[in-house]
Formats: sequence, structure tokens, C-alpha cells
Amino acid sequence: MKIVFGLGNPGEKYTETRHNTGFLTLDAFAIEQGVQFKDTSKFSAQVAEVNVDGEKVLLVKPQTFYNDSGRSYRAIVDFYKVDPHDTLVIHDELALPFGTIRSRLGGSDAGNNGIKSVNQHGGEASARLRVGVANEQRAVMGDVDFVLGRFSTEEYKAFESTLLPKLIECIHEFARDNHLHTSFTLIDNHPDQTV
Repeated sequence: MKIVFGLGNPGEKYTETRHNTGFLTLDAFAIEQGVQFKDTSKFSAQVAEVNVDGEKVLLVKPQTFYNDSGRSYRAIVDFYKVDPHDTLVIHDELALPFGTIRSRLGGSDAGNNGIKSVNQHGGEASARLRVGVANEQRAVMGDVDFVLGRFSTEEYKAFESTLLPKLIECIHEFARDNHLHTSFTLIDNHPDQTV
């Protein structure tokens, strides 16, 4: 069994914001798999169950708000007795430019409060998919305003057409063998250009 945990904030006003990159990814994967999320109060999350290549996979969108994501992570990992190595956390990454995806196994939070919370609740060894969101606006905006801001129209189109297919492929890869061989720069300052 695997758990794929997407970080984000619940509520309409946070839809399509940079901080909801994890939610957007899981929503797209659920559509591909033909499943819907259900509110699951004991995990403080919305959960969908899929079968990927014979592996049971839970898609989890915590409803605790981004900075308290670890509480939901701990509840579901403890309930199913899943090893942190069998969990994948997908989140936005301010330290990477928009259009970049990087994977890693565990590690520090690097200033990301959602990851800090996951680490504090036992997820230090989880696999991570870090999705770059930084652009030139970050230099003139505070971090909170930036991550809670919406993608530009061009960025969102690029996210849907270029990044989401690769992120979905990464989830399949993780479900198959726990290995993420991911280090991509898919968009290089031009939302319609792939490299």
C-alpha cells in the first residue's frame, strides 16, 4: 500500500494558488483514475482510493490547512501502519523556478512550513516531489503573498499541459517501485516551451 499526500489549503479561495500545487496534482490523478475524493474526518482529509498496477494507493488531501498538514499525515499513516518510505508528499517549492520538478527522499523542510509539519509528525523519510513555483514576482512580493497568489493564466496553462502529465507519471512510478528518478526542467521562462 502507498499513500500519496498532496499539500494545499481547503476552500474555494485557495483553488489554483501556488500553495495548492499538491491538491491540483491529486485532483488530476483522480480524474485520470475515475475516482472521487470523500471527506474522511478521522484523518482530517479528503481521501480517494485507487489501484495502480495492482498496488493500492490512497490519494490524500489534508483539510488541516497547509502549515498543519503533518497532523493529517500522522493520522492516516498510523491508521494504516504504512512505512514513511511508502508515502509520497507533493508540494510547491519556492526555491525552484516555475517549470521545474525535483524528487528527493526525506530531508529538511528548507523553510516550507507544510513539510516542517510533516517532518514533525514522523514523515522525515517520506519521498518528496518538489514542484517549482518561483518567478520574477517573488523578488517583489513576500513569500506568504506569493504562495497564496494564483498562477498567471500562462503559468496555469503550462502547468496543466506540461507539468501535470509529468507529475502523474511520477505518481505511477512511485506506486510501481517507490523510486522517483525525477529531475526535470520542463519549462524555461516561456510557458509554451518545453525542453
